[in-house]
Amino acid sequence: MRTLRYYDEINLLTPAGKTEGGHRLYGEKELKKLQEIQFLKTLGFSLKEIKEMLSDENWNWSQGLQSQLNYILDEKEKIINIEKTLIGLINSLRIDGAIDLIEINKLIQLYQDDFERRKVYRKRMFHEKERQLLDLLPNVNSLDPDSLEWVSLLGQLKQHMEKGVEAPEIQRIVGRIHEKSIETFGENDDFFDKLWEIRKSPEKSNKAGFYPIEQEVLNFFDKAWQVFQEKQRKEEG
Repeated sequence: MRTLRYYDEINLLTPAGKTEGGHRLYGEKELKKLQEIQFLKTLGFSLKEIKEMLSDENWNWSQGLQSQLNYILDEKEKIINIEKTLIGLINSLRIDGAIDLIEINKLIQLYQDDFERRKVYRKRMFHEKERQLLDLLPNVNSLDPDSLEWVSLLGQLKQHMEKGVEAPEIQRIVGRIHEKSIETFGENDDFFDKLWEIRKSPEKSNKAGFYPIEQEVLNFFDKAWQVFQEKQRKEEG
């Protein structure tokens, strides 16, 4: 077996003996050590580290295990960040139909670097209950069903923009956005008005940490929303 041969070559696991034909022989002691090696490998330890751990009777297991745990936690955080970035890229593709990797990378860096500034801005602009509602906003880096529906609605809106604000497809999308907003945030007109005023301004939107949407799309939605509201008023009247 190639693995056992390599372990023998690096003096990690020496066989109990060899046959006349040169085949390695392993007893219970060696098989037990092999199991220990395999287990430590599943914990992420390198063969060099495992060799030191199993050959040193005075090995500090507490320190060694804690060090490995810290390493794994750090790697876990990196993987989670990569996962969120990949989800964000997929959702951006759903919204825009294309990906600008350089611009998205700049956006990610900006978002990571300005976390505290966004937190201060949101605290200044929204009171405590409104900040709780902000936590319900869709997250482009998430695969939860609500965020995916918001992403889909925005993508559909952009897809049908050339049909005009009064087009049935556009009004259907705006109507669903209206329903989704109430489902998510309840009847909070003051919150919606404040949120929309910030969202319409690229500068304020950036300060609040909202996903960037082209001004053309925001202006289009604003006009489509006015048409939707006017139709609702006529139906109610």
